[in-house]
Amino acid sequence: MTHSTSAQDVVEAIKDVDFPADKETLIEAARRKGAAPEVIKALRAIPPEQYSNRKEVARSVRVDPDSDLGLSPAQRAEQARKGGRPGQSQHLREVPKPPVEEELDS
Repeated sequence: MTHSTSAQDVVEAIKDVDFPADKETLIEAARRKGAAPEVIKALRAIPPEQYSNRKEVARSVRVDPDSDLGLSPAQRAEQARKGGRPGQSQHLREVPKPPVEEELDS
């Protein structure tokens, strides 16, 4: 069985980091906190950039698309069309709600 991690697991592992922070700082902080191997692996896979905050890290980390993000198929399609930062996992890019969902919510 394959274990996966969620963006929330990664954010929890780096919650004590002072930002801005680079990739190596994030990995080291997660190790010190005793993060699961899956979290460390997810952090190793992010682009080697300077991150301004936890949200940027959460958007860049690759996790199981079905983890806990709750995006509809329409929202995932919108992400695929619009793209995002290079290296950013498609399922973590922000997308607006499709008009049909907006109408249903109102």
